[in-house]
Amino acid sequence: MNNVALMYRRFGEPESVLQLETSRCGPLAPGQLRVQMLFAPVNASDLIPITGAYRHRTPLPAIAGYEGVGVVIDGPPDWTGKRVLPLRGQGTWQQVVDCPADLAVPVPDFIDSVLAARAYINPLAAQLMLKHSPPRGKRVLLTAAGSDCALLLGQWALQAGAESVYGIHRSAVHADRLAARGITPISHHDTAAIHAIAKETDIVFDATGGEVAEQILNSLPAAGVFVSYGLLSGKLFRQQPQVRWFHIRNYLAGMSVAEWQGEFREIWPKLQASHGGDATLFSLTEWRPALTYYREAGRIAKPVFAISDG
Repeated sequence: MNNVALMYRRFGEPESVLQLETSRCGPLAPGQLRVQMLFAPVNASDLIPITGAYRHRTPLPAIAGYEGVGVVIDGPPDWTGKRVLPLRGQGTWQQVVDCPADLAVPVPDFIDSVLAARAYINPLAAQLMLKHSPPRGKRVLLTAAGSDCALLLGQWALQAGAESVYGIHRSAVHADRLAARGITPISHHDTAAIHAIAKETDIVFDATGGEVAEQILNSLPAAGVFVSYGLLSGKLFRQQPQVRWFHIRNYLAGMSVAEWQGEFREIWPKLQASHGGDATLFSLTEWRPALTYYREAGRIAKPVFAISDG
């Protein structure tokens, strides 16, 4: 069978280096599943490697995309026809993905496929961060609060017993969404409010870096914890004793298969009960409009590739 994949053969801006390529699927290797992809989202973590930021661990040519959901079409008979997340193998922005069977995550029947496609990068990061920086009884501050990961962090922190959660947002369209989820919104431009809240904060989950990170760290108590899990601003900030760096890959290396599968058993019911962003669907051939949409200021829906109707 043929496969169509969104590939890059050199590093650069995604709009310049990505291209759709058609190839013939080879034989399925032992211990692998072959998955017909249904949906795959667009995340910052998908786009950043394409620029060459992690070129030391990104061999070329490469297929873009880190997460998604599909249906097993080849492999052991007990897997065939099941929906899975084909993770930690090939890139997911393609029609057919081969992945290690022991790392493929079965999707429960009660989870919608579009939601399942987004169950890895942000939910697992949020869950692991909250395990390593427990929020019970703490005052929590989020940056990039309108993002999928921050929305989950805020909701799950409150469920885990956080005293309060505040969210710094850039666009006014996010304020009502945050408030509806129990997260007190703070405008990115309200430096006085950021200063006042940071002074009373116990845990910060920061995805932006740059100027906002500096503002918070200048006010954060010495006993506070500042968890940095992204640099959406593209700018670094001064290292201070409160800073803890979070990279999901550092946790995956030491995680057993049983622990890996166990994390998702925890995620599924929490994800179903949470309120995240909506999804806007694009075909793989519409990858340029999908990336344009992803970069829109104030966007409240996630671009998701609808790769196959199953």
